[in-house]
Amino acid sequence: MTAPAYPQAAKKYEKKMVRFLREMVAIPSESAEEGEVIGRIRREMESTGAFDRIWTDKLGNLLGHVGKPGKGKKLIAIDAHVDTVGVGARSEWKHDPYKGKIADGKVWGRGAGDQEGAIPAMVYGARIMRDLKLDLSEYSLLMSFTVMEEDCDGLCWQYIINEDKIRPDVVVVTDSTNCQILRGQRGRMEIGVTCLGKSCHGSMPHKGDNAIYKVAKIACEIEKLNERLRSDPFLGKATITVSYVDCKTPSLCAVPGQAYLHLDRRLTTGDTKQSAVAEVKKVVRRAGVKAKVEVQRYARPSYTGLVYETEKYYPTWCADEEDLQVQAAIKAHRDILGKAPTVHRWTFSTNGVSIAGMFGIPCVGFGPAPENVAHTVNDSVPIEHLVKCAAFYSGYGQAYCDLAQGRPNGTSMTVKRKKG
Repeated sequence: MTAPAYPQAAKKYEKKMVRFLREMVAIPSESAEEGEVIGRIRREMESTGAFDRIWTDKLGNLLGHVGKPGKGKKLIAIDAHVDTVGVGARSEWKHDPYKGKIADGKVWGRGAGDQEGAIPAMVYGARIMRDLKLDLSEYSLLMSFTVMEEDCDGLCWQYIINEDKIRPDVVVVTDSTNCQILRGQRGRMEIGVTCLGKSCHGSMPHKGDNAIYKVAKIACEIEKLNERLRSDPFLGKATITVSYVDCKTPSLCAVPGQAYLHLDRRLTTGDTKQSAVAEVKKVVRRAGVKAKVEVQRYARPSYTGLVYETEKYYPTWCADEEDLQVQAAIKAHRDILGKAPTVHRWTFSTNGVSIAGMFGIPCVGFGPAPENVAHTVNDSVPIEHLVKCAAFYSGYGQAYCDLAQGRPNGTSMTVKRKKG
């Protein structure tokens, strides 16, 4: 099999991939509301005839096998989350967020870039494997279309590993990479800070103890803390910010007796759950107030109705560039797409926080669309990225097995890997 065969085969499915993506974009699929889009993806998978098995687990993740798992065979997974964030103010969108508009060589709409654009490339990457009659004697491929990532990064993979009892040898995470290879990300956690005061009538505030004034002092100290956090030369600087403020008050004419700050904490190398909580507690003491500081928990029912509770702590992870899964991605990029790739890291968070961060399963990132369109009114994906990613996904498994078995020049790709 020559390397050009992969992109040539992928190009044949460009129109089908674009149509499929537009139809997904037209289906609202925010976290815990993905049932309809999961059904649409399943129908497309079935129509290709490429999958040996397709099923949905109790959390609602859609899974498909290409080839049959067996003793001694590698299990290689490729993952995309199917949920999106909301659209916000529709008036800010140039194109209808639920139309999948084609313009300027891109598909536009909520989820097009983050990250439903990877899904057609995965589904038709499986079809390309069948078209090219790839040898699946050394590995099988698991395609996972996962839920609730936007709400709770990696919860889906906690379920897949702990409950479905599936543990791949390697996972390609397809969250937006702009067709670059990414090998790590900062972690994150959500911390709640609650202050208690004393409520009273708003006409005589001196008789109460305003809890909002207490959290305001803490918020100012959080802003200062952000400037003091450590930095990593590769993953970047740790950050912390107040992302939500709330209070409890008997009326709008009363002093609030309780107030709450929600903190978004991004973790870099050297940060731990314990150290991040300790920093916030120190800030509270510096503000001169009393407060309860705790890591938040997630317990929202999935679209199937299942509640799979977890702590909102998502560990940092980073692979070395010489690691097998990264080198296999570099090899696949060079051999299939014909050029040396950029290797970098994500700014935002992905399902890798569970796969690699919690469970230590090797991960590497490769997906369509740049990060900077995610969660914006410019959510979009270049159509050419669908073709590139389909070609890459169809050939990654063989590239991985070639390197794992000490075949740097490969058995199915005749373009030799360049030095450098």
